[in-house]
Amino acid sequence: MNAVELLESQHRQVEKLFAQIEKATKKADKQDLFAQLADALAMHATIEEHQFYPAVRAKKTEDILLESLEEHVGIKRVLADLLAIGADDETFDAKIKVLKEQVEHHVKEEETDLFPKSKKVLDAKEMAALATSLEEERIRIEKKGMPRKAIPAQTKHAAALK
Repeated sequence: MNAVELLESQHRQVEKLFAQIEKATKKADKQDLFAQLADALAMHATIEEHQFYPAVRAKKTEDILLESLEEHVGIKRVLADLLAIGADDETFDAKIKVLKEQVEHHVKEEETDLFPKSKKVLDAKEMAALATSLEEERIRIEKKGMPRKAIPAQTKHAAALK
């Protein structure tokens, strides 16, 4: 698996979690699924910001990377709002819908613009090595527990493109 395939598989996981949240009827189930979603998004954004974006930075990708970082901070702001409330809050479902729309927009741009360009920046061997590195960081983050807890502190401004 290469880095793009790994990130796309994470996109599919997030899509499934959104679908499960939408189908859930019990508030406790929604809350549990949201926690899983928030952790998945937190890990995904972190590994992209720390490793993927810097690795594929080139003149062909810089504009989309800067836009992606701004989209990440917008997503994190909605996540932070959701983390501050419970599934029993009357605005929970509306905020989930807004989050889903933002994530869908971001995923579409990555998969139709950034990912194809990144395949021109890195060769197959580099993409495979990057996938390993991304997965190792994701595992480290997951082992620390509740990656979503870091989100509220990341909502002031977009991460820097290194």
